[in-house]
Amino acid sequence: MRERVVSQRRRFTIVKLGGSHANGPHIKDWLAAIVEEAGAIAIVPGGGPFADVVRATQASMGYDDHAAHAMALMAMAQFGRALQSLNPALTLAASRSAILRALKERKVPVWSPEPMARASGLPETWELTSDSLSAWLAGALAASCLVLVKHGRFETETIDAHDLVERGVVDPLFPRYLKASGARAWLASPTDSARLADGLRGRVFPEIVAATSNRPLAEQ
Repeated sequence: MRERVVSQRRRFTIVKLGGSHANGPHIKDWLAAIVEEAGAIAIVPGGGPFADVVRATQASMGYDDHAAHAMALMAMAQFGRALQSLNPALTLAASRSAILRALKERKVPVWSPEPMARASGLPETWELTSDSLSAWLAGALAASCLVLVKHGRFETETIDAHDLVERGVVDPLFPRYLKASGARAWLASPTDSARLADGLRGRVFPEIVAATSNRPLAEQ
């Protein structure tokens, strides 16, 4: 099964579509652009307003990070379910086999992360968000490309992943998982959906570079 994914490595892309876009005007444009790449692309949904509820209630109720992590993964699945309802070409997928099946059927898998993420032993901390999970999935599926759709404009051709951490654009563990994934990663803005096809085939979006850092691992 591993060989089957690797054979798609040159063209398979993960798009992280954050939950912060839930109430924005461009979400359906992004889904339409992603569907144009059906068969070679998958969506990792963010947690967005659903994860915000988990954070807020953890502070008030006091449940531990183990519970919060599981609930945050469920929050991603909730946003994913909402996305799936907006376009019939999207299908929910919670396992490697389900993702591969959706790709073969020229559907766009929307990842429900809890089964795979929980089984992988990933850190149960708020320092690991859907950004790191998207990079982890890119590595697990041997994806060649990762696109993060983020608010803001990034005008440089390349940007260091650690700089994005310091600016609060990605979570602290993202550089580590991006480097391990072997995928090339780009940043796109909410208004960039029309450029997705070109962005996957050329140098259109700013590239995220997982440069080697001299910082202690605990600080990365």
